[in-house]
Amino acid sequence: MLKRKKEIIQDLNARLLKASPEEQKGYLAQLMDGYSKLLIDDPVRPFREENLNEIANNVDYGVLAALDGTWVSYNANYNKNIDKPSLGSGIHTTIMPSPGTNQNTIPGKFSFDTEEYIEKLTFEIVPGGVRNRGGATELFCGAVKYDQTIKSVNKVEGQSELQYAGIHEENGMYLWLSDVYNYAATEETIKKDRGIHAFSQEDYQNYGYKGEYRNEPLVEVKDENGNSSYILLSQLKEGQQYYEIIPAQEIKPMDGITGPYFIPDYSISRSGVIPHGSTVTLLGDIAPSGSNYLINGAPQFPYGNATWDPPHLAISPTMGGAGASVTNPINLDEPAPAWVHETLTDQNDPGSNKIYTQRILADELYPYCVRPDMRLRDALSGQNVANYVLIQMSSKMKTGAQGGILNVPFVNRFVPTVEIDFRLWIETVIEDGKEILQLQYEQIIFFEFDFGNDGGTTSWPHIQVNTLRKIEDIPADQRKIIEEQFFNAPSGMSMTVPASIESVNPPSGCPYHKA
Repeated sequence: MLKRKKEIIQDLNARLLKASPEEQKGYLAQLMDGYSKLLIDDPVRPFREENLNEIANNVDYGVLAALDGTWVSYNANYNKNIDKPSLGSGIHTTIMPSPGTNQNTIPGKFSFDTEEYIEKLTFEIVPGGVRNRGGATELFCGAVKYDQTIKSVNKVEGQSELQYAGIHEENGMYLWLSDVYNYAATEETIKKDRGIHAFSQEDYQNYGYKGEYRNEPLVEVKDENGNSSYILLSQLKEGQQYYEIIPAQEIKPMDGITGPYFIPDYSISRSGVIPHGSTVTLLGDIAPSGSNYLINGAPQFPYGNATWDPPHLAISPTMGGAGASVTNPINLDEPAPAWVHETLTDQNDPGSNKIYTQRILADELYPYCVRPDMRLRDALSGQNVANYVLIQMSSKMKTGAQGGILNVPFVNRFVPTVEIDFRLWIETVIEDGKEILQLQYEQIIFFEFDFGNDGGTTSWPHIQVNTLRKIEDIPADQRKIIEEQFFNAPSGMSMTVPASIESVNPPSGCPYHKA
C-alpha cells in the first residue's frame, strides 16, 4: 500500500491543470512525486463530516490519473529493428478445447489460435472520491472507468485490404485505494445513528446501575464478606479483582480513535466484466525498483536462452513444455528447432511430448506466438524511453487479500477461468524533443480443461499483449484505420469469422499427426 502527502496531491492538481503542454514536461515524474510505502506507525488522518466535500474533491487517483483519455494501438512498423512488419500492434494466443472433447477426458486435445489485433482502450476519471463507510474506518476510492474493444487483423490471400473482426469487449473500473481515514464516534453520531435509552430498567434490576445510557462495561466486584456488586469499568481500582463482565450496549464519544487501523494490502484494484461470462477482480500495486516507484530508462525484457521463461509462455509446464525447460531452453531469438517442421513419430517424439505443442512453435507469428511479450520488447527497440511505472496485478495473490473470478455455468463447466496475471507499463517516450505517454501491457489468463495423459489438470495460458498511445499521438495513417474501425464502424463483437476470412491463416504445412 502506497501513500502520498495530501498537500502534494493538491499542488500537483493545480500545476497540471494550469500548465501548458510545454510546461507539463516530466508529467509522469510529477505524478509520481512523493510516494512511499505506508507503514503501521504512519500518521492516520481523522475524518470529519464538515470536511467531506474537501476530502472527496481531492481524492488521490495515484498513477491511474495518467490513464485518462483514449488509447489506441500503436503499430511500430517504423522500427527497423523489427524484421517482420506487423499488421496490428497487439497479439493474443488462445487455447480452447478441441471439437469432440468432453471435460475430464484423456488426453486433453486442444485447438490453438493466435492473431494480431488493434484496440481502443478508453479511460475516464470518475469525479470525486467514492466513499466506503466502515464504521471507525472510511475509504475514499479514486475511480477510473475503462472500456476496451479489440478487433483481429487478418490478411486474406488475393485481397489488398485487411479484414477486421471484433473479438473482445470489456468494461469496468480501476480503483486507487490509498485514502483511508479514521472516523471516531461523536455524541451526535451516537444519538443519530442508533438512538439511545436514557435509562435502562434491565441494568437497574439486574445490576443496580442507576445512571444514564451505559457506554462502558459493568464489572462484578466483591467486598471482604463476598457480597457482590456491579460498578463501571472506569470505577475499578488498580489491582482490584473482578469476577464478571457485562458488555456495554452503547459506544461513547471518541470510541474508534484507538484503532485497530486498517492498512489496505494493495493500492489498486481492477474490476471487469467480459461478455464470455466472466467477472474479474484483480488486486495489485506499483512495482518498485529498490525504493523508486518511477523507474528510469526502458522496461527490460530477456534475450536469447532467457526468453524461455514458463510464466510468460503460451506453453505451460503442465502441457509438457515442448520438452524444454529453464535449464534446457529453446532460444526464441533463433529459428524454431528443426523438429518443429518434422513429421513426428514414436521414435523422434517418445511420449508424445513435442507433438502436443508443435503447432504453437510452428505458427507463422513465431516467436511471438510462443512468448507474446517479446513483441513488447521489440516495439521498444530503438525508442527513447525516459522512465516508466509498472503496475502488477493478479486475481490470485500469494499473500494477503485475494481477488477472484466468477464465471457463468457454461464457462465454469467446460473452460473454467481460474487466474489472471496482469502487468501494465506506463512509459514516457521522447520523440522529436516531445514527451509522449505510452502504454504496454501483458495479460495472462489461465484456463483449466481436460486432463493430460497422466490424468493431471492442465493449465492453458491465454495471453494478450499490446502497445498503445493516445489517439492524438499516433501517425495519421494509423489514426485513419482506428477511426474507421472504432468510431465509424458498427459497434459490437462478431465472434464468427466471415467466409472470406476462412483462409486467412492457412495451415503452415507442419504435420500435427504422427506417421
